[in-house]
Amino acid sequence: MRRPQHDPRELAAIFAGGALGALARTALSEAIPHRAGAWPWATFAVNIAGAALLAWVVTLLNERLPPSRYRRPLLGTGLCGALTTFSTLQLELLSLLDDGHVALAAGYVLASLAAGLGVVWLVTGLVRRGGIA
Repeated sequence: MRRPQHDPRELAAIFAGGALGALARTALSEAIPHRAGAWPWATFAVNIAGAALLAWVVTLLNERLPPSRYRRPLLGTGLCGALTTFSTLQLELLSLLDDGHVALAAGYVLASLAAGLGVVWLVTGLVRRGGIA
């Protein structure tokens, strides 16, 4: 069986983007601490910002810029992958449910989905019209 070959520069791009994304998420979560039973603003903000950034990156790279081997791993996989946090969203939802905050948990999941899809639709449309490049 042949082992897959990995491009060290591509891995370095993912690592660099991931480090930046993780630092940004950590800085925001420390700047906006989450209290038990309250809306998790830091996680909500990074997930929506990450969805917007990923929509911008993917649309720009696929439709407006010349091909590049390292932009997508750096920005999409690395930066956006580390910036956004589905696992924290899940833990916060479970915590809200465990504490009896069913309406808040439902609002959080619905708002996260609606805002994420909405920002992807908006940013993709803006990039395609040349509004943001």
